[in-house]
Amino acid sequence: MAINNETSTLPIKDIIAQSKLKHIAIIMDGNRRWAKRHFLPSMSGHSAGVKALKNIINLSSDSGIEYLTVYAFSTENWGRKKEEVDFLMLLLGETIKKELAELHRNNVKIRIIGDLSSLNIELQNILRHSMEKTSENSGLRLQIAINYGARNEIVSAVRQIATEVQTGKLSAEEINENLISNYLYTSEIPDPELLIRTGGEQRLSNYLLWQLAYTEIYVTSILWPDFNKTEFEKAVMEFTKRERRFGKD
Repeated sequence: MAINNETSTLPIKDIIAQSKLKHIAIIMDGNRRWAKRHFLPSMSGHSAGVKALKNIINLSSDSGIEYLTVYAFSTENWGRKKEEVDFLMLLLGETIKKELAELHRNNVKIRIIGDLSSLNIELQNILRHSMEKTSENSGLRLQIAINYGARNEIVSAVRQIATEVQTGKLSAEEINENLISNYLYTSEIPDPELLIRTGGEQRLSNYLLWQLAYTEIYVTSILWPDFNKTEFEKAVMEFTKRERRFGKD
């Protein structure tokens, strides 16, 4: 969608509708740097990041975004200091327990993507309960990537497909892009049109490698706890300026 002066004066909900932007993915980077900048422990940065996420979930829902996928904890994050990992696991569980009722009232459907088997049983139960409770909701579909790594996701999909070929449920000739997509954590939802990465780093960090093949990427130096309505609208407006050709022209 090409932007013009008339378009830029529209409410953000109308701009999103006109641009046909349905799915935003976010790499929420910069919590620890935000904390350091404010002379606070890294845990304070993660807590501030949760507040920013709540605001963006509400804004996405109110603006007509249909799918929001956020990177909460990667498979590589296990390499951080144990006290930070323990805090993050506790924060994830406590945040979902605290916010679940409001998310449910707001008709948000939660889906956790990633390998839950490595998480402690209590957290697994919290995450599964959140998915079950909101499973019939028809509003914003919120995907939270926890213990997620795109390469692991693809390997898992390939193994499942290989098993079905071995058992005769599939033939090699049936394997195509659509079939592979159906074996990923994000099956049944469209690929993101827009990826937002905060914190200024210009890499994908093993996030949605298959799904982001033709996604528009928006990188901002704003650290995640400072990512607000104004910054969200900047990202959307930048998306409207992009001409998406999907390699055809």
